[in-house]
Amino acid sequence: MKLTSIKEVREIMTRHGLVFNKGYGQNFLINEAIPRRIAEECGAEADSGILEIGPGIGTLTRELSQRYRKVTAVEIDSKLIPVLHETTADLNNLTVINADILKVDLNDLIRREFPDMKVSVCANLPYYITTPIIMTLLESGIPWQNITVMVQKEVAARLCAAPGESEYGAVTAAVLRYGRVMRLFGVSAGSFLPAPKVDSAVIRIVPDPVPAYSTKSELLMTRCIRGAFSQRRKTLVNSLASEFSELSKNELLEAVLARGYPADIRGERLSVQDFAAITDEIYDRIATKKGKGKEA
Repeated sequence: MKLTSIKEVREIMTRHGLVFNKGYGQNFLINEAIPRRIAEECGAEADSGILEIGPGIGTLTRELSQRYRKVTAVEIDSKLIPVLHETTADLNNLTVINADILKVDLNDLIRREFPDMKVSVCANLPYYITTPIIMTLLESGIPWQNITVMVQKEVAARLCAAPGESEYGAVTAAVLRYGRVMRLFGVSAGSFLPAPKVDSAVIRIVPDPVPAYSTKSELLMTRCIRGAFSQRRKTLVNSLASEFSELSKNELLEAVLARGYPADIRGERLSVQDFAAITDEIYDRIATKKGKGKEA
């Protein structure tokens, strides 16, 4: 069985009475070199566990199972579960779970499926929920070894951007809070059936074992990043004013200046460490105002 064969894919779909589900962003790989390369470059150790999200008909799944100790594949489309049981029947180190990855208790799943193993994520992510999935994985607190995923080319550019680059935005800074991102290789639209309208790229996120920054409030830092990119054409101070109603614009300006940044700096020029520094200044000023309010 060759799962990258267009003829084979169509026969499987027909046999199971399936059509490609656009709602789930289903595009199956038909370039056999791509799933092999993704599996080889996912950065995991051979004795590791691999969490795959959206296995489809099992093309990447088979490559992963041949290289790593244990693979657990989470597929949201119940209609694909019988297909996976057929296409992966010979794999004894694979568990297939029919579930929505955004609703799964990830910590419970990892404890159950990968006891005493290092765990990496390797997946061809559905384009329509790429960012929510990545953020769910990062915010789970699970010590992932690596997160290697295929995403839209434009999304990859944003995730891999550096401060000051046009692609750098809120999602970039959000992901960089958890680790570093690197682009591994590109994948043309013609590598899929049906072919999407855009090219893709495979990226790897390597979580930091220890955060690269420190802040007095993770919640305020989230608000700081969100506010900084809410109005990209405005200065950081003007953008933050829409997020922090607790402070006046002048107080926000003082917070920015106190850390040595110019008054006209924009959010897209700030690193994660910069955001942490400004967050701490904002935190102190909000705390001071609250304190004065109690005294009054």
